[in-house]
Amino acid sequence: MLKSVGILLVAAVILFIEVPSLLEKKYKKELIVFLILLAFGVGLGITYSFGKSIPNPIDLLNFIIKPLHDALTRQVN
Repeated sequence: MLKSVGILLVAAVILFIEVPSLLEKKYKKELIVFLILLAFGVGLGITYSFGKSIPNPIDLLNFIIKPLHDALTRQVN
């Protein structure tokens, strides 16, 4: 619980530092991307702090590509 509060505090500091300059320069698209990536990172950080396993992106690629590979390399008997 303490780790997740720490992650949220760090995210709040990052927001406090970065958002005003993005708003001042009227970088709305960059602000949206920044907020999405920060939320994704905070979510992963909190998930990891609770001891949950986070899947590796390579596992997803293997899940998608392996059936395709097997279908293309299948030998006709």
